[in-house]
Amino acid sequence: MSLKLSGALKALACATVFTCAGFSASSYAETLRVGTEATYAPFEFAAEDGTLTGFDVELIKAIAQEAGFDNVEISNMPFDGLIPAIFTGQIDTVIAAMSITPERSKRVAFTEPYYTSGLSALILESNKDKYPNVKSLKGQAICVQIGTTGALKAEELSPGKVKAFNTQPEAFMELKAKGCEGVVNDRPINLYFLSKSNVAEGVAEIPEILTAEKYGIAVNKNNKELLNKLNAALKTLHENGKYNEIYQKWFKLLPHNES
Repeated sequence: MSLKLSGALKALACATVFTCAGFSASSYAETLRVGTEATYAPFEFAAEDGTLTGFDVELIKAIAQEAGFDNVEISNMPFDGLIPAIFTGQIDTVIAAMSITPERSKRVAFTEPYYTSGLSALILESNKDKYPNVKSLKGQAICVQIGTTGALKAEELSPGKVKAFNTQPEAFMELKAKGCEGVVNDRPINLYFLSKSNVAEGVAEIPEILTAEKYGIAVNKNNKELLNKLNAALKTLHENGKYNEIYQKWFKLLPHNES
C-alpha cells in the first residue's frame, strides 16, 4: 500500500515500547514481534471474533515457522507508527502491504518483494461514461487514505482537491456518499472492496492500472541476521509451494513472479 496511515477505527494493540538496544540473536530467538495496520483487507484485518487475519498475517506466520521462531506476536498499530516502532525496538519487523520506496529504503531494510501491486481508481458506476480513464479525473475531488502512494498520485491529478481519510473504508464510503468523484488506491484493496456486494453496489473500477509497486517486509537496517532469516524462509516458501497456497487462498489466482 503504499504509504498508508491507519485510523482510529481499529483498536490499537501496541506492545510496551522498549529502549533501543543491540540486535543479538537472543533478542528474537523465540518470538518474532511483528507490526501491522489491520484495516487493509485482504492483506491484514480483524475477523469478526477480533483476531487478526489476512494474506500478510498468514504469510508472516509461515515465514516465522520456516525461520525457526517458536511464536509470532502481531501488534496492530497506526501505519505511520510502524517504522518508528522498529527503531525503538518495540517490534522486530513490519508486514503491512508496505510498498518498497526509495524514501523508506533509506530508513529500513526490506526483504525481497513478496507481492506486486499497482494503483487503480474506483468511481460511481453511473459516472463510467464521464470518467473513462484515470486522466479524466484530473481536477476532480478524489478520496484517498492518508499517506498512501494513492494519495500522492491523486495529488498529481488534482492538486488541492484531494480528500484524505484515516482508513480505506472511510474513503470508499465518501465516494458512495458522492463526496468525491473517485478513490485512488492499491488495486487489490479496490478489488476486495468490489467483491463485497453489500457495500460496493453502484461502484465500478476504471479499467486502467496506474503504477507497479512491490511490497516488502521491513526490518531495522542493523538487524541483518533477521533480514537474512526472513529472506531465506520466504525463498523456501516459494520453492515448496506454501507461498502459492496462501496466495491462492486470498486472491483466487496464481501469483505473478514476486522476485
